[in-house]
Amino acid sequence: MSSSDHRVIVGQTGQNVLGLAIGAVATFAAQVLITNALGDEAFGVVTLTTQAAFIAAAATRFGMDVANVRLVAILAGRGEVVRARGLVRRSVAIAAAVSVPFSLVAFFASPWLAERFTAVPSLAEPAFRAAAVTVPFAALAFVYMGATRGLKIMRYTLYSQWIVQPIGWVLLTVAFWTVSKSATMTTLAFGASWALALAIALAGWEREQRRFPAHGGVGEGIPEEHAGALVRFGALRAPATLFSQLIFWTDLFVLSVLWSDKGSAGAAQVGVYGAVLRSGQALFLFLTSVSLTFSPFVADLHHRGERGQLDALYKNVTRWTLAVTIPVLLVLGILPEQTLRIFGQDFTNGADALRILIIGMIVPVTVGTVGFILIMAGRTGWDLAVYLGGFAIDIGVALALAGPSSLGIRGAAIAQALTLSFSAVARLLLVRRFLGIWPFDRKWVRLAVPTLLGALTMGLMHAVMPEGKWALDLLVSAAVGTGVYGAAMLVVGLSPTERAAVARRIRRRPRAAARG
Repeated sequence: MSSSDHRVIVGQTGQNVLGLAIGAVATFAAQVLITNALGDEAFGVVTLTTQAAFIAAAATRFGMDVANVRLVAILAGRGEVVRARGLVRRSVAIAAAVSVPFSLVAFFASPWLAERFTAVPSLAEPAFRAAAVTVPFAALAFVYMGATRGLKIMRYTLYSQWIVQPIGWVLLTVAFWTVSKSATMTTLAFGASWALALAIALAGWEREQRRFPAHGGVGEGIPEEHAGALVRFGALRAPATLFSQLIFWTDLFVLSVLWSDKGSAGAAQVGVYGAVLRSGQALFLFLTSVSLTFSPFVADLHHRGERGQLDALYKNVTRWTLAVTIPVLLVLGILPEQTLRIFGQDFTNGADALRILIIGMIVPVTVGTVGFILIMAGRTGWDLAVYLGGFAIDIGVALALAGPSSLGIRGAAIAQALTLSFSAVARLLLVRRFLGIWPFDRKWVRLAVPTLLGALTMGLMHAVMPEGKWALDLLVSAAVGTGVYGAAMLVVGLSPTERAAVARRIRRRPRAAARG
């Protein structure tokens, strides 16, 4: 069973990474399109409003997405998957009852939000209205995606969240700009893309639930699936979900407030830091993919008391996640100016902030999907407590260091780095205490040599590349450094068992192609 779980996780993670990569490229393309067409001032407004909508959707889905992942997985593991139909209907109703009223309140509060959080309220007010409309679509999309992930089916999340939504945003933005090339139309396109994502997620759930048995095999169920228990779960999970999104953007919002009286200069700072955050979050590409895939396995194995299998899976997937993330870390650390130059010349001012940021961002990748493990094990209250602590750190440090008279965007980056490091370590210790599992073993030492060789190669290539050829520098240095890292991983980074598995997979490809 353990080897089967490994194969499913690796296979689904590989598919998910492909989808995430498509989504990341599309989202990155959207950012570049916006910055080059609208400038850093409007980009700051778009970043604020779209992230505000995304964070609000995270809170107002009331934890029903996570409830679906956990409870559908448990019901399926018990052979009672038919009961998931009623569970999902109840979770959707709860999320709608919270997200729709919130959307209405936010719509009418848009003038206050624009005045309070931006230096250009006339530009931001209609964009905040567009963001408010987005909230129910995004909230309900996540609830349905959680339901299919509970069945250990990742493709609908891949289609909905990582392909249709980001690509749809790019295409709809271009279409909406024919009416008005503005921050408002860009945010409205973001909302429309989430409406498309909801349609895909709903269609996926409807397709899968039609395959459940029509009658029989219902079973007695579990207490957590009923409406009252779902509401109690959501009462803890909703604020935790809110903080899970805020934790990545609170320092940006604090920066916006601190610079709100600086006019265009303040708006430009927010825009640059928005690009820094977007670039740094590339480190979470593989962690996000593994977390989405791994979560239902955690719920199922923990519910059945299979701690040994869970520990083995946790060790392997965490090390694999770090291994494939290291090349991204090297690019952002060695080539930050070249990375930010993609957004425009003015964005290279954020290079120091990006280097600071990734120091804190690599810590969550190193300890793995500890937050999801706590949640899937039913420790939502402890997860919320960690978020509260991290939120306090982020606000306190950002207020102290991110103002115009202090470090500005570098101070905001310090706040984010400290927050993420604290949150990751705290959850790691909680997972060790409550579940008795730990991600580290001697195999981790194997990552040192490939990392060192990749860094040296990338740094040397960067040093010899011609001045002013930033795009060439970025592509060549990143490609050669990553190639050396990958080769070193194959030679010394993998264990003998892993190397043999890779060799078998490579040998199978020609035979499969010949049969095809």
